[in-house]
Amino acid sequence: MPFAQIVVGPPGSGKTTYCHGLSQLFAATKRDCAIVNLDPANENIPYKCDIDISTLITLEDAIDAFGLGPNGGMIYCLEYLEKNIDWLLEQLDKIKDKYIIFDCPGQVELYTHNTAIKNIINILEKRDYRLCVVHLVDAHHCTDPSKYISVLLLSLQIMLQLGLPHVNVLSKVDLMESYGKLAFNLDFYTEVQDLHYLLEQLNTDKQTARYKKLNEALVDLIEDYNLVGFYTLCVEDKDSIINLVRVIDKANGYIYGGLEAANESIMLTASRVGGLGSLEDIKEVQERYLRNTWEEEERKNNQDHDQDFADVNNII
Repeated sequence: MPFAQIVVGPPGSGKTTYCHGLSQLFAATKRDCAIVNLDPANENIPYKCDIDISTLITLEDAIDAFGLGPNGGMIYCLEYLEKNIDWLLEQLDKIKDKYIIFDCPGQVELYTHNTAIKNIINILEKRDYRLCVVHLVDAHHCTDPSKYISVLLLSLQIMLQLGLPHVNVLSKVDLMESYGKLAFNLDFYTEVQDLHYLLEQLNTDKQTARYKKLNEALVDLIEDYNLVGFYTLCVEDKDSIINLVRVIDKANGYIYGGLEAANESIMLTASRVGGLGSLEDIKEVQERYLRNTWEEEERKNNQDHDQDFADVNNII
């Protein structure tokens, strides 16, 4: 019964870096893992790759042979892999006793409109693979209401399309404040709270103000499904990645497959640093990585309070 995670997300969301960091963590905790690169355009791979789609087909091959663009070439490569699924299954049989990490391409069309990856996943499920999708999106999108709504829609679409246990992740959370300040506390974005609070910003922005009815419809759609939520990740923070592994292990059932030494090590370490996703942990993440935002807000509130107090004294 092989366990695996399907790592997906838009280009630049940190998928390959996450896979590399995860492999290092598993090596340190003695969990035997293997990484499968399913991105035919991924040339500079920092991790040890056990199976690489480029030995079957590359993006450059598809573009040169058929005169396709990058997106069309990527779709062709994954459809070619689907047609030659026996090649992948033979390679996987060689590492069937390992925990598997699938590093997937970043083109979102592969998860929203095309069925190649979904069909490959279905074949793996029939071979008794226990799978979980880990969807990474760049945390800085939270600083822009329109981008955040887009991320929610993308996450929802992928969840519905792939139909697997799903863990959505705000990656690079440590870099979020370099792109701007959050309008609300971090838990508003991780728990996807009342999105109608964002409508005021969307309806006053010059680019989105003319789409008021569409904005309301999209917000209602996301809230009606009520499926999307996020965890956070700073791949350089050991506690952050350990907590995320804990969540993923529950999602794909790995923790129920028997507490082997590596699994027990992960779970005990995670239990010491707390459970991911609770209000206390989200506050800790915000204080750790968005400390300047909190300090500036507190200083502003104190200044406002002092000014109000001074005004009252003057009136008296």
